[in-house]
Amino acid sequence: MNTYPNISVVASLIADPSRAIFLEALLDGRALPAGELAYMAGVTPQTASSHLAKLVEGGLLVVEQQGRHRYYRLAGKEIAFLIETMGSIAAPVQVRSLKQSNQLQHLSFARTCYGHLAGKLGISLCEALLREGYLEEPQDEQAKDYHITEKGVQWFTSFGIILEGNAGSRRAMARKCLDWSERRHHISGVLGDELGRRLSELDWTRQKVGSRSVEVTEAGKKGLYEVLGISL
Repeated sequence: MNTYPNISVVASLIADPSRAIFLEALLDGRALPAGELAYMAGVTPQTASSHLAKLVEGGLLVVEQQGRHRYYRLAGKEIAFLIETMGSIAAPVQVRSLKQSNQLQHLSFARTCYGHLAGKLGISLCEALLREGYLEEPQDEQAKDYHITEKGVQWFTSFGIILEGNAGSRRAMARKCLDWSERRHHISGVLGDELGRRLSELDWTRQKVGSRSVEVTEAGKKGLYEVLGISL
């Protein structure tokens, strides 16, 4: 008798190319209708509906009904973490067109991952916070979270970042997240979300419409250099 979780069921759901595209498209936290997801994957609406029903049944997606339309989103941050982690060990994307090359370049520079920032921007933030002594590497090499120093708590507070988690929440505060495009770590968890929120609030970053990619504004480039010595 197998006493381990049956990961083969989840693996089989993700393994289908169309379903994988759906999951990747929803990594920015949006809820999208079946028609838009079908267009992204290049499949018929009927095929998309069948795939989406399996993802909902398997617990990877949830669906919301608004009038006659049904909107799909990831079932939680743990699903986003799973998809991003799989991306970090997958073979590099084979670029076959200029459009694909441009999209990959933009995603590799900066993108959202269910609330936090990934790509070169996310890694630059992580490395700057470590360099400034606001974060520390965990003493245990197997540990998954950065340690937020007292100096870091003071700086984050002055920068407008709220570090208090919800009572009873099991969410990590500053989780090490391996970036699939750069193969280095960026920050997820509560701190990662708050960093993304604050930079957007300051208009230092802007998410591109209909895309996970993020651009850094001129004010953002100046601000990031001044407060953390980040050159982009």
